Amino acid sequence: MILVTGATGALGTLIAERLADCDDTVLGTRDPRRLQAKLPVRRIDFDDPATLIKGFEGVDVLLLISAGYGEDDTVIARHGAAIDAAEEAGVGHVVYTSLTADGDHLAYALPHRWTERRLQQSTMGWTILRNGLYAELLAGLAAPSADGRITAPLGEGRLAAVARADLADAAVRVTVEAPAHAGRIYELVGEQAIGGADLARAHGPHVTYEPQTLAQARAHIAASGAELFQVPMLVSTYSAIAAGFMSRTGGDLRQLLGHAPRSPLAAVLA
Repeated sequence: MILVTGATGALGTLIAERLADCDDTVLGTRDPRRLQAKLPVRRIDFDDPATLIKGFEGVDVLLLISAGYGEDDTVIARHGAAIDAAEEAGVGHVVYTSLTADGDHLAYALPHRWTERRLQQSTMGWTILRNGLYAELLAGLAAPSADGRITAPLGEGRLAAVARADLADAAVRVTVEAPAHAGRIYELVGEQAIGGADLARAHGPHVTYEPQTLAQARAHIAASGAELFQVPMLVSTYSAIAAGFMSRTGGDLRQLLGHAPRSPLAAVLA
């Protein structure tokens, strides 16, 4: 049996759609009432460990989608509880959606690396999918204003952005073929690095790129009503892109997909 956690999240929803006709597949979410799906649904709440051992019963392959919404200690506790429960329930293999190695400068990298290490020390088989940053995330971080300006503090930096749909396709393939991918770490970044000027051109001649400073971005994010932990997360994303740490293209995505990745600019515009 395959179990997919986080099935109501953006990535989990795409994965659930792709597995909808697969026998012996179950979806996990903290609130099953929110999920309208053809597949069976179990309550899986990383903040309620009592749901985990029961939820993981009979599972052969667990697709553990990162529960990265929170402070580092919160995320580590969630992932630790999930892996502990998976071991106790007798899960055979865990596929984990991690973060690209080039993301080590990001404020939210540490829980991913902790989880990778915990999995590698576990009694289970494992595969790690080091996902690049979504093109759809960049669409939100660098959206044009009403007057046609992109002011995100990306400097001259570029991001090897990847369409979320490609990451869903790769995750499905690895999960369904889990034994063939045991002990592997895959780097899943895009093949085209895009920056602020590229985004402006993609939106059309009426849009310009006029980057602001990180300090201006931090003030804007803080004033937007974002939670406290989100401010350094978003600022570090801008900073790492601007400094050129997120531009490396290539990796294993094409290999897992069996075809060229989707255009990140098309994903941004969509």
